Amino acid sequence: MSILSQNADVEDDCLFEAYLDSVKNISVLLKAVNFKDNGICFATDKGLKVTVEDSKCVQASAFIQREVFQHYTLNDEQVVFKVNISVLVECLNIFGGSATALKMCYQGYGFPLTLLLEEGGVITDCSIRTLEAEEILDFNFSAANVLNKIILRSECLKEVFAELDTSSDLIEILLSPDPPYFRITTAGTAGDTKIDIPKNSDMIETFQCTTLATSRYKLSHVKPSSKSLAVSQKVSIRTDDRGLLCFQYMIPADNHTCFIEYCCTPVADIDGEYDE
Repeated sequence: MSILSQNADVEDDCLFEAYLDSVKNISVLLKAVNFKDNGICFATDKGLKVTVEDSKCVQASAFIQREVFQHYTLNDEQVVFKVNISVLVECLNIFGGSATALKMCYQGYGFPLTLLLEEGGVITDCSIRTLEAEEILDFNFSAANVLNKIILRSECLKEVFAELDTSSDLIEILLSPDPPYFRITTAGTAGDTKIDIPKNSDMIETFQCTTLATSRYKLSHVKPSSKSLAVSQKVSIRTDDRGLLCFQYMIPADNHTCFIEYCCTPVADIDGEYDE
């Protein structure tokens, strides 16, 4: 039994406190969204959400359900703070193993995020400066506006992404109830690359497409999602009536499933000029 688990009593001055027997799951999730240094942490009654944005065009959120934690206490309706995710990940892996136990505490505005990490009876105390959380972009990706949705095994999408021409500036995604059903296109120095996946392919578990929709995205905006893809088992791909693209990655966490949502805005209408 971890030394920390024997002393997992709630600190009265902590607005948010949580304990984990192993940092493995939270470390995997945070690494997957760590394509920018800073992220916004939202502690709610449902669990911990960590959101990272880039250029108001890309947003990734890691959801760590309350049930994943062995101990989770919230002394407010919602606790929000900004923290350097790169530093947090480095601290979580300070012992270099997955057998590290973690106790984290946040006292509120102006206070640091404190971590107690223990492995093999050795305890390390880390204190990470927090910042005021600015408002994040609300993509308002509601189920009512979803035009097309497919679910496929992550391993299959990794193979598709590996075939794309990385010299291309853009990636085009087509979803349709009719052939070619699901097409990914890039145009680089070696020419056009088109990958078609039929709806009855072994790759696809669910195919729900109601209308033809084609949108283009900057490849540099889509690429960071591959970090989440690498650690997931399944991925849901959705597009809405604005061309917004949303990947939802299902990531195993012991006896639970955690999620990472990755949203990306289109660069332009398919027949228009590219936006900067």
